[in-house]
Amino acid sequence: MREPRIAIIGAGMSGICLGALLLRAGIRDVVLLEKNQDLGGTWRDNSYPGIACDVPSRFYQFTFALNPDWTHRYSPGAEIHAYFEKVARDTGVADRVRFGTTVVETRWTGAAWSVTTDDGVSAEYDFVVSATGILHHPRYPNIEGLDSFAGPAFHSARWDHSVDLSDKRVGLIGTGSTGVQILSALAGNVDRLLLFQRTPHWVMQLANPEFRPITRRLHRRFPAYDRFSYHAARKQIESLSPALLHPGKTRRFLTWLCRRQLNKIVDPELRAKLTPDSQPMCRRLIISPGYYDAIQDPTVELVTDRIERITPTGVVTDGVEHPVDVLVLATGFDAHAYVRPMRLVGPGGLTLEHAWADGPRAYRTVAVPGFPNFFMLMGPNSPVGNYALTAIAETQANYVLDWVQRWRRGEFTTAEPTAEATDRYYREVDAALPDTVWATGCDSWYLGQNGKPELFPWAPEQHKVMLAQPRDDEFHIVAG
Repeated sequence: MREPRIAIIGAGMSGICLGALLLRAGIRDVVLLEKNQDLGGTWRDNSYPGIACDVPSRFYQFTFALNPDWTHRYSPGAEIHAYFEKVARDTGVADRVRFGTTVVETRWTGAAWSVTTDDGVSAEYDFVVSATGILHHPRYPNIEGLDSFAGPAFHSARWDHSVDLSDKRVGLIGTGSTGVQILSALAGNVDRLLLFQRTPHWVMQLANPEFRPITRRLHRRFPAYDRFSYHAARKQIESLSPALLHPGKTRRFLTWLCRRQLNKIVDPELRAKLTPDSQPMCRRLIISPGYYDAIQDPTVELVTDRIERITPTGVVTDGVEHPVDVLVLATGFDAHAYVRPMRLVGPGGLTLEHAWADGPRAYRTVAVPGFPNFFMLMGPNSPVGNYALTAIAETQANYVLDWVQRWRRGEFTTAEPTAEATDRYYREVDAALPDTVWATGCDSWYLGQNGKPELFPWAPEQHKVMLAQPRDDEFHIVAG
């Protein structure tokens, strides 16, 4: 069997997943090119107070590396980061990471991919896989005077742990999942917390119980029970997918439940300010064990007037300055950057920027026409709406592995999806999107530059079926 040279760009969750599967299959010439000095992706970058996963721990893991020792139903960020580090160590992936290495260009030579890094070094690979994730480029708000603020100011993904907040007036901008988690952690633990809300979000307040020691012992002692718990958690999440995909009783039930939970807010004026004007789940539904309790803490103030500007000492809304000592920006990420700013150049000089001039597109979420032996994990229209990204990554990584194994057997030299198959796939996507809750009329990070949700409009189980095996009739294949 031939031995492929494989470069994985990124050593976050999805890169670790693919690297582990390749090594388990006996493929040794694998390198992960990581721009930072540690692996873990978003779980490395985000260490803000209160960070946790909004998918149950039993499901947010790889099937080939189940963890019996999760401590909570929704695990804290540091524990998840430690899990991915352990997977990388145990599978040998950690030994194949080149840290502090940024890929600046990937260019097709006619027979292989030439990958050039920021140190000027180039190397050739038979396959290149982008595992750069979707939540790694922080988005900073365009607010007048932001750079003039005299106190500590930082993005949630660049948390400054040297700043003691206990006696500070903290201004928090952003009310998405991150803002909700930060507020829940800081309420009552700082002198004053001002939450600047542009858009209210629907929040599902669910308890986050700690797993008892006996439960963890049972999971360690009986691996079959651990596997059962994984699939039970998966089934539970998947049972809610009809609410996202089409109108019906599941969507009506979750809508009723979200609206009912707002009754936890005692003050009717505050409740009105926290009530979104969009349908629940149109934006990512936020899971939190205590947001509605925290926002009613006497140390918390909700400000809904539009931010005009930021001064050296505070935030101005409607001509009123709100003095703050620290400014926290929970303003999210550019979820549509994907591999960029890396330059990708295929045969004939075709660039990814040109191929994506009308917005990011990928054949079945994993490949792009015109770019042979190039694959993506968490590519455009992946089913990332309230689902475990670990499961998505594992499905996509197994699909990539199928192609690599075929290459090893000499079945082909290069393979890329056809433009016709990709266009046909997107016609099916466009036909299915209008029934989804994401298309009911709200502004969210799900929307691409064409105003359409860049999401998978079918049940997440269908994604696994769709990528169960390669379809030769939808690829340009050059025989080996």
